[in-house]
Amino acid sequence: MNDAPPPLALLLELSHRCPLRCPYCSNPVKLEPAQDELDTEIWARVIEEAAELSVLHVHFSGGEPAVRPDLEALVRRAAGLGLYTNLITSGMLLDRARVVALAEAGLDHVQLSVQDARPALADAIAGFSGAHEHKQNVAGWAREQGMSLTINAVVHALNADGVREIIELSRTLGAGRVEIAHAIHHGFGLVNRAALLPAPEAVADVLSVVEEARERLVGVLVIDYVPPDAYGRLPRACMGGWGRRFMNITPKGLALPCHAAETIPGLCFDSVRERSLRAIWERSPAFQRFRGTAWMREPCRSCERREVDFGGCRCQALALTGDASNADPVCERSEHHADLAKFVEASSGRRRLPLVPRRKGPARSAR
Repeated sequence: MNDAPPPLALLLELSHRCPLRCPYCSNPVKLEPAQDELDTEIWARVIEEAAELSVLHVHFSGGEPAVRPDLEALVRRAAGLGLYTNLITSGMLLDRARVVALAEAGLDHVQLSVQDARPALADAIAGFSGAHEHKQNVAGWAREQGMSLTINAVVHALNADGVREIIELSRTLGAGRVEIAHAIHHGFGLVNRAALLPAPEAVADVLSVVEEARERLVGVLVIDYVPPDAYGRLPRACMGGWGRRFMNITPKGLALPCHAAETIPGLCFDSVRERSLRAIWERSPAFQRFRGTAWMREPCRSCERREVDFGGCRCQALALTGDASNADPVCERSEHHADLAKFVEASSGRRRLPLVPRRKGPARSAR
């Protein structure tokens, strides 16, 4: 039986194509080819069904969503239906004219990724020469058009010492919010998990910087912080709980309860090519599988936090324990928590492992 309210947000992965080659990329190792992407008509129907389902936010993402020439048309459709529109972008395929066009289409908000505040390191992580400078231009164009701006910064071993400067850069660019989020280890990012994991003392330093900046910049800049699960004691409610607040549509049209759900074996995900969003949300076995608490084993089943964290991340439980039904190993009550601690300890001696880029080949140039 479905007892979940309508989803708050819909993430549309318009394409897996992306000009960057970030080593922490959470998209799958095998990306969807361009020829398998949904066409404009189907994406527009999905947006209409989202409005009918009482979705509040539509996030246009990827890969890089600006690779799609129909991005403006899709934003216009969502805005016309009263949906709050957010573009999650690297900025690398945007110029001033296109930012103006997106604003005219009704885009409310831009979430712009930055890899670091130091230009050379930022470009090296992105694998794109001149990326840092171009991103700053994109931020300026978005603010000129009156759009809200959030800076997204993924934190890992290479840039953890630069968080203070990233926060200051976000303020300088006129962002209202910055998200300082430690790298998650799903998809391609799992390849670089040991190399990306910062040392415990670096994590403590990041938290100290964030707390100081939050106090200093209150009323100026909102700072969201996502700590690394590897050093946690209690799990978070992944995506607000499986199938409770969020739907993710892949480039080829599969509807997922979370970004990495396809990694879980035995689940069959419905396609928006064949079923409506409402039917998927309310009746799809994949969305029902870990929704609520009935599926839980011990220690989750009797835990007083079971309706707070909903067992944590199912994909992480799979990746680290081999079974998506196990307690998230981040939880100190999990029988696998000690295994996670052993991994962290083993990784601490391998800080200088080379990172594998998302794509092979020389860095590209923004010029």
